[in-house]
Amino acid sequence: MTLQQLKYIIAIAETGSITTAAQRLFIAQPSLSKSVAELEKEMRITIFNRSNRGVYLSEDGTKFLSYARQIVEQAELLENEYKSTVPSRRAFAVSSQHYAFVVNAFVALVREYGRDKFEFSLRELKTAEIIEDVRTRRSDIGVLFLSSFNREVIRHILQNEEIRFEPLFTAKPHVFVSRSNPLVGRSSVTLDDLKAFPRLTYDQGVKNSFYFAEELHITAESPKNIVVSDRATLFNLLIGLDGYTISSGILSSDLNGSNIVSIPLESDEEMEIGYIITTDRPMNELTLRYLEHLKEYIANYSS
Repeated sequence: MTLQQLKYIIAIAETGSITTAAQRLFIAQPSLSKSVAELEKEMRITIFNRSNRGVYLSEDGTKFLSYARQIVEQAELLENEYKSTVPSRRAFAVSSQHYAFVVNAFVALVREYGRDKFEFSLRELKTAEIIEDVRTRRSDIGVLFLSSFNREVIRHILQNEEIRFEPLFTAKPHVFVSRSNPLVGRSSVTLDDLKAFPRLTYDQGVKNSFYFAEELHITAESPKNIVVSDRATLFNLLIGLDGYTISSGILSSDLNGSNIVSIPLESDEEMEIGYIITTDRPMNELTLRYLEHLKEYIANYSS
């Protein structure tokens, strides 16, 4: 297995076509196909499934690709550090559930280091993908929550992957609704109050276990349910359909405008929101600085 072969795999996965990847890589298609076949034989897996429309990753290939990206990215960092005569780029990545305060802290970090060369990434992902990003070191840090419902399951997964959870703050559950929702103006709402409105939740993909949900009371009865994949769509549907979602209660008018309102939810549950990191390496300068911005934003919101 060579670094070049891993770059080939990444290019094919990104284009979905061996022909297009060969053109991007400036090599002959037969040579690229042969290289992939040799790698599959060496690894004893099928990386790509073939169809009339092109190629797509197999289940083994999806996992292999995550390792390949990690290796190639680390190799590029080494080259930038030791082969380049110009200062290396500062690199930092965070993977998170859908929280405005995570974005606010990221914005503050970018502004602070904006004059430097940098390669920053912010990914709002499914819960299982956040854990995988941290495990494979695609991200330096992940942000998610624990509750009495999911704590045992999530902590067991983290322990098996040698990842630790560090709490940031504990929040009582709130519902986000549009400013025009009939519930606005109430000091609190109950789960029964919410049954008349569509419940919006984030898609958790193939690992769609209740334990991976981003919302508390995910097993509570709800006759109207809509699953979305991104925060912008969720907020649009809150406004357009008078829907609701259950979250921490922290909103950012800078990011979300003034059309979304947070109302306390009567509940015995709590959200322990924190960050996850691998246990086998220290946090770098950018990760530590990001955490400072994160804690500062949370403190300002709470005060």
